Amino acid sequence: MTNASGFSLLDNPIWSSLTTGHARFAVGTGAARRYHSDIGPLAGLREPSAETFAELAALVPAGDVAVLFLEERLELPPGWELVRDGTLVQMVCAAEPAEAAVSEPIVALGPDDFAQMVELAKLTEPGPFRDGTPTLGGFLGVRVGGRLAAMAGQRLSPAGFTEVSAVCTHPEFRGRGFARALVAAVARNIFAAGAVPFLTSFAANAGAIRVYEQVGFAVRRQFELALVRPVAGERTADREKAVKSR
Repeated sequence: MTNASGFSLLDNPIWSSLTTGHARFAVGTGAARRYHSDIGPLAGLREPSAETFAELAALVPAGDVAVLFLEERLELPPGWELVRDGTLVQMVCAAEPAEAAVSEPIVALGPDDFAQMVELAKLTEPGPFRDGTPTLGGFLGVRVGGRLAAMAGQRLSPAGFTEVSAVCTHPEFRGRGFARALVAAVARNIFAAGAVPFLTSFAANAGAIRVYEQVGFAVRRQFELALVRPVAGERTADREKAVKSR
């Protein structure tokens, strides 16, 4: 079990993940890093500054965005625009949850299921989810009549922690307890691997937070979401700044 001081990694979870457990997925080697675009737009800064935003701009492909979890709302440096913001809560599960009863079996999802997983994520929008997101692993699902009715998996991986993510249920199968059972099952797998489960939710999503609390997650802290993108025409200057700052 991670000691109390180790929880500081969760204060900058995307950066911590890309510099520890998921370093192999990182694009960038400086003070700004992001996941490969096919996995998702999550990005981390060692600390927000004009210099680190310039480094990040050099890592964002044309037409793409970056998703940041920030301590507080920031005035973005010139050359950036805010696409979406919002308040997030980070929740941690301190003890292994009990297995939740569910009417259908929970099954492991693999490469043969990736297309259906992406389709379900597009329909339900649980958060950033792209064709390569399932490669992060740890995904479980529930099928009804052969259809993928619900799923949940793993995302960020700061040393000693693993994030439960992509929790979603097809609208036709809601109200059956699938989300609670899947979150509990993924969390149990994380504990079995010797890590502590955590997750991130919009603070306004009271229904989801209630489900997570039923499993045993408790709010640890808040973040400000910033979905941002470099303004066209500023990218070359930002690349030059990034090179000079190294």
